[in-house]
Amino acid sequence: MIPVTDPHRPGLEDHIAAWRAFVQGQPSVTDADVDELERRLRGGATDLLAAGLSEDEAFLVALRRSARGDGTTREFAREHGSRLWTQLVLGPETAAEGPRGARDAVAALACAVAAAVVVKVPTAFGLDLTDDPEFYLRNLGLFALPFLVVFLAWTRRLHGAVVGWLVLAFVVAALAANAYPLTGQTAVLTAIHLPVALWAVVGLAHAGGDWRSPPRRMGFVRFTGEWFIYYVLFALGGGVLTAVTAGAFSAIGVDVAPFLSEWLLPCGAVGAVVVAAWLVEARQGVVQNLAPVLATVFTPLFAAMLLAFLAAVALTGGGIDLERELLILFDLLLVLVLGLLLYAVSARDPQAPPGLSDRLQLLLVSSALLVDVLVLAAMVSRTSAFGFSPNKTASLGLNLVLLANLVWSARASWRFLRGRAPWTALEGWQLRYLPVLAAWASVVAVLFPPLFDFA
Repeated sequence: MIPVTDPHRPGLEDHIAAWRAFVQGQPSVTDADVDELERRLRGGATDLLAAGLSEDEAFLVALRRSARGDGTTREFAREHGSRLWTQLVLGPETAAEGPRGARDAVAALACAVAAAVVVKVPTAFGLDLTDDPEFYLRNLGLFALPFLVVFLAWTRRLHGAVVGWLVLAFVVAALAANAYPLTGQTAVLTAIHLPVALWAVVGLAHAGGDWRSPPRRMGFVRFTGEWFIYYVLFALGGGVLTAVTAGAFSAIGVDVAPFLSEWLLPCGAVGAVVVAAWLVEARQGVVQNLAPVLATVFTPLFAAMLLAFLAAVALTGGGIDLERELLILFDLLLVLVLGLLLYAVSARDPQAPPGLSDRLQLLLVSSALLVDVLVLAAMVSRTSAFGFSPNKTASLGLNLVLLANLVWSARASWRFLRGRAPWTALEGWQLRYLPVLAAWASVVAVLFPPLFDFA
């Protein structure tokens, strides 16, 4: 569906007219050149409109693509791109846009406050964060994510069957976290995997219920990366605020540690989940500009670290000692590599030719693939010797899920670098694989406890 044009802001024809006037003013450009360049620009914008972009978005993307092969268009983009981008992100202040933004801010604040209140409700029933940490860990995703979904449902005006599925998912999650007699390993597995499964529910709300749409999935990947950056910034700022507050009051002999640990930290942590999402929605594209920088910096660093580890394994000739803590560390490492890969995919221009960053990305994926194979070999050996346990089975399944993703990602990257497949092959594979990751997290959180007798 082609988006409806806002009558108060310049449309595609206005942008093309401004571009044409600029290009025609260049002495070295003939009328025939202008007509041919306009045909390409208009054709690209029309295709993007059909794909669901707004007129502003379609023009900006088509302009960027045209600028690669035309110096005059590149000069126009250099002079006018900032103004066009500001119009796209902020738009003119109209009577409709101002109140809507204010209502969304109020809705986000209300959801954040509700999450902060809910996280303290268990204390009324004798469940204290210090004395009953296992209860809070099991329900970690249920304190904030329902309110994040409410906020996203509000901004997207969700209703009907989609809302029903969202509610059902949280009901099942609440039962899995609290109706099961969880102990030991299954309690830890539920605490780790349930928030991951519920994040997929957040994705359904973010996509407006249309989870099958690749652009909506890619939008959620970008949302996740930006949300994570905002939340980390909040966490760092909150840590500084907590330390300064504790130091200031201790200087006058007042102990505020109980207030900080029992009220400020838990309430702030769950409330920030919603506030960070609101900032992503309200400032779309501001943090997204960091994605290429982060991908460029951390891809070679992670690749170098994995290569160094593989070299150490080869030189020492020793195997991998898979104690519980190391097992979690390796799983976390591979998940981080996958997250970095997803973030890099979301930040890359699909039309750009292969470059150094793509080769480094293939090196990262290949190194992670080798590490995953070594970990799997050690896990299979240990499992055959000591039998299955909830932790080892969950980790084994996760590594198999990651192995399949890394194998196909390496294949798609190699074919792209060799010119045998477009970049969209890798992008499409990652987007199609997202439900597999969510499904595995759901299986571990919901089915593993009864399968292993809640041990």
